[in-house]
Amino acid sequence: MFCLRLSPWLQPGTQLCSVSWRGVHKLASLQKATALPHKKVQSLLYPFSALEAYLDRSVDRTQFQLFHPSLEDMVKAEKLFCSSPSHKIDYCISAERMDHVPALKAPEVCFIGRSNVGKSSLIKGLFSLTPELEVRVSKTPGHTKKMNFFRVGKAFTVVDMPGYGHRAPTDFVDMVEPYLHTRKNLVRTFLLVDGAIGLQKADMIALEMCEEMRRPYVMVVTKIDKCGYGTLLTNLLDLQDVVKTQTTSCFPQPLLVSSLQFWGIYLLRCFIAHVTGSIKLTDTSQS
Repeated sequence: MFCLRLSPWLQPGTQLCSVSWRGVHKLASLQKATALPHKKVQSLLYPFSALEAYLDRSVDRTQFQLFHPSLEDMVKAEKLFCSSPSHKIDYCISAERMDHVPALKAPEVCFIGRSNVGKSSLIKGLFSLTPELEVRVSKTPGHTKKMNFFRVGKAFTVVDMPGYGHRAPTDFVDMVEPYLHTRKNLVRTFLLVDGAIGLQKADMIALEMCEEMRRPYVMVVTKIDKCGYGTLLTNLLDLQDVVKTQTTSCFPQPLLVSSLQFWGIYLLRCFIAHVTGSIKLTDTSQS
């Protein structure tokens, strides 16, 4: 069972991140999220906990709990996503080819996924504590046509890659593959899959591409609020079977998120801060 205990300094009213709340989503910060009822806080921080009761007892839950940081760790990670004069978060550049990509030294993470999987919305959610940062989100699939770089102080860089599938750039492969293959400071790729519809043929091609690169990547299941638990669990277990039987470079635990409800945003922030070496975790798994 998942267990959540609020530390005294994490009670409602405690200032965690110095940010103007004007234009900031009410659940963007742990400060506001932890004021909710216990069960809702649990689902926000550890989304899998809401599904656990619907799983058959024969299903191994360990694979969904490998990364289970403490609230203290999430707070440390959250501070990295708050812009300040000494830690500026800003848009860096957009690039269509590798010769346009800046030679940045900080660790990088990139997000790739099928058009309309919610990639830009997720990145906007990650940076929701910095509302002045413009992350363009469109209702039209295939809006992102270039590699967009966002600097998070001197800690790391987040790269929003073009979507594949419907209305993808014609040179998508020529743009993305060289980046994944040659970018020396790339520490993790996040491959997004729509939780409401599950793995698609285009996703499997992207997964095979990540496997060919032999660089570490993570599956992120988006839009988990857009379907019932039964559909989500079916798609999640199908994905988990693919990860277990067909991958060698993929992190065993899929990360579940909803950009609309903010489920899993705090956990993903913490995972990014962890893999970029920006924070030292007190604990990475459930005790």
